[in-house]
Amino acid sequence: MRRAWRQAVWVGLVAAVSIMGSAARGEIAVVSCEEAKRLIESSEPAKRPVVIDTRGGYKDYFRSHLPTAHHSNFDTLRGTDRGVPVQYLPDDLTAALLFRAGVDRDRTHLLYATGDKLPNDEILSTSMVAYVLEKFGVRDIRVIDGGLAEWQRLGFATTQEYFGNPPGKLPSQKDASIGIGIDELLTKLGRPGVVLVDARPRNEYLGEDDVWLRKGHIPGAISFHWARLMEPGNTHKFRSPEEASRELASVGLDKGQEVIVYCGTSREGSLLRFYLRHVAGFPNVRLYEGSWKEYAALKQHPAETKENRLK
Repeated sequence: MRRAWRQAVWVGLVAAVSIMGSAARGEIAVVSCEEAKRLIESSEPAKRPVVIDTRGGYKDYFRSHLPTAHHSNFDTLRGTDRGVPVQYLPDDLTAALLFRAGVDRDRTHLLYATGDKLPNDEILSTSMVAYVLEKFGVRDIRVIDGGLAEWQRLGFATTQEYFGNPPGKLPSQKDASIGIGIDELLTKLGRPGVVLVDARPRNEYLGEDDVWLRKGHIPGAISFHWARLMEPGNTHKFRSPEEASRELASVGLDKGQEVIVYCGTSREGSLLRFYLRHVAGFPNVRLYEGSWKEYAALKQHPAETKENRLK
């Protein structure tokens, strides 16, 4: 009963935030499926959002997607650079892809993928695209809570029709300050008040995996798996604020810290940064874009497998 009540409060909060955001443009936030549907169906064409399906599987888009959704595979924004895979593309290439996707400085952007039980992690494609848009100066971005799975659960119509956005209009100024590179990161390690958070599964943090070039994590980092913020039955749906706050507090995270997040390739870290900055209201959160796949290749820098704790 209490859980149902908490979930109802969360749904109401998301809807309230969405409505306020519709009136006051320039918000980066979570939006309910109900509010997303209202925006998509607006009787005023100028107020309709840019809807972007961020899934990597193009056949998933072919099978079913939201009305007016433009497919923009998240992984087209990354590529191998100097031998390191899935690094963010140079700004000129990224700008061309965003322009082609219809990203527009004067419009609301609705982003989504789908959701299911772990190991489904398609929300990470959405949070990564949201990060890139924010970095390129876009200030009106909404992640659809629950994604396609919640949309379908509510009985809302989907389509197989393609939709291509008109060419976009990008903001004139970027905001690179939301990310951090390896050189600056190294100067931050061990500083008082700076907290480094590894958003990967705990086994990867501890080096108990067969994935990475080197095992373990960046020295001093604490572990907080991104999925702790999501509903167990739908990894695209955020847990209630009460539940999420309890999870964050359990590892000692608070708004007074300078928080730097990272993961394997930056997707998991982008989700954690999105939540901390734009839902929980942490004022100082940055993403180490290179993440572990870059750091692991820099063998002059140490790694560790011991678990660190703030509390």
